Amino acid sequence: MATTLSLPIEGMSCAACATRLEKVLNRLPGVQAHVSFATRKAALELSDEHAPLPDVEASVNQAGFSVPREHATLAIEGITCASCSNRIGKVLNRIPGVSANVSLAANKAEIDFIPGVTSVSDLIGAVSGAGYTATVASTDQDARRKRREQEKRRLWSEFIIGAVLTAPLLLEMIPGLPMSFMLPRWVQLVLATLVQAILGAKFYRGAWAALRGGGANMDVLVALGTTVAWLASAVVTVLGLDEPVWFESGATVLTLVTAGRLMETSAKDRAALGVERLIRLRPPTAHVETASGVQDRPAASLVVGDIFVIRPGEAVPTDGEILTGTSSLDEAMLTGEAMPVRRSPGDTVRGGTVNGESVLRVRATAVGADTALARITRMVDEAESSKAPIEQLVDRISGIFVPVILVIALLTLLGGWMITGSFERSLINMVAVLVVACPCALGLATPTAIMVGTGRGAASGLLFRSAEALEHAGRMTILLMDKTGTLTEGHPRVTGVFPEKGATEEKLLALAAGLESDSSHPLAKAVRDEAKARMVTPAVISDNTAIAGHGLEGICDGITVKLGSARFLGQAAAGAAAEAASAGQTLIGVEEKGVLLGWLAVADTIRPEAARCIGLLKGYGIRPIMVTGDTQAAAAQVAHVVGIDEVIAGVLPGDKASEVKKAQAVAGHNALVGMVGDGINDAPALATADVGIAMGGGTDVALETADVVLMRSELLALVDMVRLSKATSRKIRQNLFFACIYNGLGVPLAAFGILPPILSGAAMAMSSVSVVTNALLLNRWQPLRREE
Repeated sequence: MATTLSLPIEGMSCAACATRLEKVLNRLPGVQAHVSFATRKAALELSDEHAPLPDVEASVNQAGFSVPREHATLAIEGITCASCSNRIGKVLNRIPGVSANVSLAANKAEIDFIPGVTSVSDLIGAVSGAGYTATVASTDQDARRKRREQEKRRLWSEFIIGAVLTAPLLLEMIPGLPMSFMLPRWVQLVLATLVQAILGAKFYRGAWAALRGGGANMDVLVALGTTVAWLASAVVTVLGLDEPVWFESGATVLTLVTAGRLMETSAKDRAALGVERLIRLRPPTAHVETASGVQDRPAASLVVGDIFVIRPGEAVPTDGEILTGTSSLDEAMLTGEAMPVRRSPGDTVRGGTVNGESVLRVRATAVGADTALARITRMVDEAESSKAPIEQLVDRISGIFVPVILVIALLTLLGGWMITGSFERSLINMVAVLVVACPCALGLATPTAIMVGTGRGAASGLLFRSAEALEHAGRMTILLMDKTGTLTEGHPRVTGVFPEKGATEEKLLALAAGLESDSSHPLAKAVRDEAKARMVTPAVISDNTAIAGHGLEGICDGITVKLGSARFLGQAAAGAAAEAASAGQTLIGVEEKGVLLGWLAVADTIRPEAARCIGLLKGYGIRPIMVTGDTQAAAAQVAHVVGIDEVIAGVLPGDKASEVKKAQAVAGHNALVGMVGDGINDAPALATADVGIAMGGGTDVALETADVVLMRSELLALVDMVRLSKATSRKIRQNLFFACIYNGLGVPLAAFGILPPILSGAAMAMSSVSVVTNALLLNRWQPLRREE
């Protein structure tokens, strides 16, 4: 038996690529491949005994190509406990080429899959085969909110019906009540049957779906426990036996569990406010300039290049560049920065921020899914649905939880009957065991804390790519820190111009500004700004070439000119330039035909909160190390001021990743090493680190590569990242401890008859609510402020 697949391939540039890849794939045992350059696909026939898809994908990657993946989010109905989400995850991950995370807290699955190997309809079919209902998740938050409100209204209706029908059944439990108030048994049977039918329907449906799919979940426990109590009581009543009945037990359990689900749903909605808060930032309408004047259009209809007007107090509809107007913008919703930021022509504005006192004309530069707000929302949404490493253990426990409880319940019935001789008492104890066991508390312990933590982080300008990044950020032991733009403001200025004999300051600045004309480095901007301030015209440079981490080289009037560090030029500074270097300033030299023309001294302002930040990080047990391409003298000066004891200077951008690896080797196997930089020049190092952190985020590279993006361009955000990570991890541990203690105590107490079914049902209903409520306490977490 063979499997036929059509695998999409990226990276082929010619027919020779297709031929080479085809040869590589056909070398694999059990594989017959035909690769088409025209369609960019590989037609594969795989033997079932050989060549699993991961091996094929690995061979494609080793050959220098890649297999593109697509992402789908499915909204899943019928998830009631951790056993459900665990089972759906197993079913999806069995599909070739699929990687899926199923969130109990969000009732959805985040799935990466290979188009051509599987499709969204296949994924939905797999979920349906497991006994659940799946649909492509709507991006319309209003539609999502309406569905949740409908679900809450349904639960409210069921709870009210259950409470009204169950209350009369509890009359006999009131001490001192006359016998005349006691309901006849046939009336109790009718009331209990109605409760069982109306409130129990959802549990029967969930149990049948789970059993049909080959699994068992919390619905099986509740349905079995309450049905046993109702059925035994019904038999006694119909046959007219002189035995006790337990109609109130099953009815009360169903009513209490429904109440628990209602409270749990409300609590989960509050936990999910992080993403909704971000989505609501974008206004529905934009004032767009047209040939006939300014017209109001839906913000979703904007295209790149449209010019729109933002009036005072209005939110920015999409990312853009200011054409005219100067105003203060409130960016707190995206960055967590409390103070408004001054923006003027040429500056970038982000969708979702709020305009201040003046009218702005803005040209749209990104729309829809390409805006910073959309990418941030997507990042937070995926992080909320991802799984922390500790959840792997929880998933294993959830997978066997319900079968183990069923065995314990059966042992309770048979063992109790044999020991006590009372079938009735043993039956009630079995019902209590089935009802009290709650895999939901265990399953909700981690995802609800992750959901609230990532949402709270997003509101404070801290974006975590995944639950793993959120957990790891607080466990770092070593943190490598770039100097420029991280420990310093990133806005250097020229503090001195030191020409050599025979050269002038004007010529030195003109050549330097010409060579730096196309560079985006902060030092280049400082040189250009100094030339502009002195009204020096930059020299015209041709064949301008950047030597990464070293400097620049070009041709001016047929003469080779160079700019860069002393090491790059092979020169040594003397006199005033040497004094500036010893004071911690950065020297940039300029050469013409191999002759030194002079030096420019550049200094950057150390961030005012840097020393406090380093002290706080040390207090958390994190060892900060400065890694910079600057000179030892300049780096040591900054390190001394901020309190960093270890400095690695003269490191090229490409070598920072090697320094991260060295730190990881020193730290040991279980220790985590972080790297913080600007997310652009430090991208390889951020990718290598266990926790890659980009400061002053919002850039495309930062949002795509870093594990954590700090939208606030201040070092205290780094401390807040660690604090929030530790606070979230603390909530996860508390929730897991509670869930384990609850089940560890509740099940034995129920088995020995200490906890009756009614109290068992109440305890089970409140266990999930307690876990979610404890996670919601994370909303009280507040970021540090500079004045604190």
